[in-house]
Amino acid sequence: MAKEKLIHRILGGLFDVVTSRVFTHFVWWLILFVIILLFEPEGYSMGFRVSNALLLVVFYMGLVYFNLLYLIPEYLSQKKIFRYFLLLLLALLIATPIRTLLFYLKFNPYPELQMEITNNQPEQYIASFIIVSLSTVLKIISDWLRQQRKMNKLITQNMQSELDFLRSQVNPHFLFNTLNSLYALTLKKDERAPAIVLKLSEMMRYMLYESNEPQVELKREIKYIENYLDLEKLRHGPNVEIDFELKGEVEDQKITPLLFLPFIENCFKHGVNKSLQKSYVYLKIKLEKDLIRIHLRNSIPTDLIPGDEDEMVGGIGLVNARRRLKLLYPGRHNLEIREEKEEYIVNLTLFLNN
Repeated sequence: MAKEKLIHRILGGLFDVVTSRVFTHFVWWLILFVIILLFEPEGYSMGFRVSNALLLVVFYMGLVYFNLLYLIPEYLSQKKIFRYFLLLLLALLIATPIRTLLFYLKFNPYPELQMEITNNQPEQYIASFIIVSLSTVLKIISDWLRQQRKMNKLITQNMQSELDFLRSQVNPHFLFNTLNSLYALTLKKDERAPAIVLKLSEMMRYMLYESNEPQVELKREIKYIENYLDLEKLRHGPNVEIDFELKGEVEDQKITPLLFLPFIENCFKHGVNKSLQKSYVYLKIKLEKDLIRIHLRNSIPTDLIPGDEDEMVGGIGLVNARRRLKLLYPGRHNLEIREEKEEYIVNLTLFLNN
């Protein structure tokens, strides 16, 4: 374990170095040095050619860092475009003759090279302009990428905070409804209360210790749904017909926990629980590898319990469910909720992240 931590730290340190700005600049100047060295005229000693390349790189470094550290932040970043280009051209007009003079003195033992560098003044201006312009373009691109990374990180943090908030609302919402029902049964000393407590404890174990993960095994989520439906069967008895059908193989698929619960819970809260007559909830889950199809139907109450004549569909559960799907499965889900003459229907198609 200690060796693994040491290796991890070393690799992490190497990654920090490789991705650091200093290392990046060093690599760029090294590449430019090699390119210049390759174009140095042959027939001269290696030391002479290397010193020429180094001197030229130092000259370009002066221009580039004057551009990066002064001209860009003081003028280009402040949208003073005209002043920026004016000062850039002025810097080139001053620096290029200085470069020519330095190399002219360095080439004193080689009159042919002095003649060549004197005659190649236009090419030197062009080369300096290209190098400095390239640094400007790279600076703009790097600043844009850095800003995008910051924005993406902020978006991710905000999204995660919102998801945590939405998920924190799901658990108390379900628990509140279930405990209310359990309380009513205990007041009546109903013999079904212990079985409900057992089912509820299994569900709470899942909610507390497993649903805090970003994703869980699909089989655990389905088991949770089965427990929930079993609890509702115990609570409602023969007055409510509850049918659950599972088609397809449950393998190693992963899914966001408690994603389907609000839709199922809504069937009872706004349907079964408000009805005085016999009612039903039908749930069908069809698995096709990484594709899940949910078909959910529940009866519409015709004779409402007194005091329940309010809106039948909605609430924080469905709002949260829609929002979680939008955040966690963008472009990978299709949700349809509609009201027929005698029932509510929910169709959800979900492509898993696997």
